[in-house]
Amino acid sequence: MKQRTLLAFAAACFAASALAPLGAYAQSQYPSRPIRVVVPFPPGGVVDTIARLWAQQAGPLLGTIVVDNRGGAGGVIGAGEVARAAPDGYTLLVGNSSTQIINPAVMRRPPYDPAKDFDTIDMLAISATSVIVHPSLPVRNLKQLIAYAKANPGTLSYGSAGAGTLTHLAGEMFKQRAGGLKIVHVPYRGTGLAVTDLVSGYIPMMTPNITGRLLGLYRSGRIRILSVNAPARLKAAPEIPATIEFLPNMIAQLFSGLFAPAGTPKPILERVSQVTRRALADEAFQKKLIQSGFEPVLDSSPEKAQRFVETERKELMPLIKATGFKK
Repeated sequence: MKQRTLLAFAAACFAASALAPLGAYAQSQYPSRPIRVVVPFPPGGVVDTIARLWAQQAGPLLGTIVVDNRGGAGGVIGAGEVARAAPDGYTLLVGNSSTQIINPAVMRRPPYDPAKDFDTIDMLAISATSVIVHPSLPVRNLKQLIAYAKANPGTLSYGSAGAGTLTHLAGEMFKQRAGGLKIVHVPYRGTGLAVTDLVSGYIPMMTPNITGRLLGLYRSGRIRILSVNAPARLKAAPEIPATIEFLPNMIAQLFSGLFAPAGTPKPILERVSQVTRRALADEAFQKKLIQSGFEPVLDSSPEKAQRFVETERKELMPLIKATGFKK
């Protein structure tokens, strides 16, 4: 009896070990193939820049990372695609304030629920929006722009990265905080196209997130950055005023972070998070982000990042309602 009992127990243990560890083994081998990171915007914008900088830094530590731009509908198309992807760690999203908070809040029938359809991995960087004009516009500071807009109601227009994006919300906030300015919104399919039209003079004004490209255009005199919508002046360009120096509470900043489809195994989330923390701890990488106009988030984790998103949601929702913001 003892021998039979021992054999039965051994057989049961073998069966359990043959079946149960398959998932754990796959997780321990992660990643065993390239990781696809979806950027829900066209190339050239803030999220694309941050995603590619992260991929370059994290790739040697994690494995092959392929950045896939899936722009459209202010980030909704790409974010929705990731929400429906298999939760195996091989499809990730670099999402932002627009995809994770604004779009789902203002759409009648959003294709995903950011709270239920994603697992948060890490915050990567914060990027301030700004008030930028073409040099042909006869204004050199924010006060002159406000005066010009009031004297010429309805004649100015501003470009954004798309309806429902934070750059759109920043434009509407600026109009409201500056006394109800009548400036027409022109939505683009991403920041890159809007910047091209601004530089060409097709649109006179933009409210984009600051990037290294914009700082370069500013320094070459091809655009004028009148102010940044941040709590303080940028480290990369301290000569540019913060909008709050003229308009109280005019702060509109974009977070960019890593997200995975809901249900992704925790060990995989932790693995990506650990690699991200190592990448962000590198001073050279931090310098690249700062020079590009971003503020790196150095002490993140899945739990901290989720709390950060929830705090941002609480702060942005009253602004969305106050401006009557619609997609």
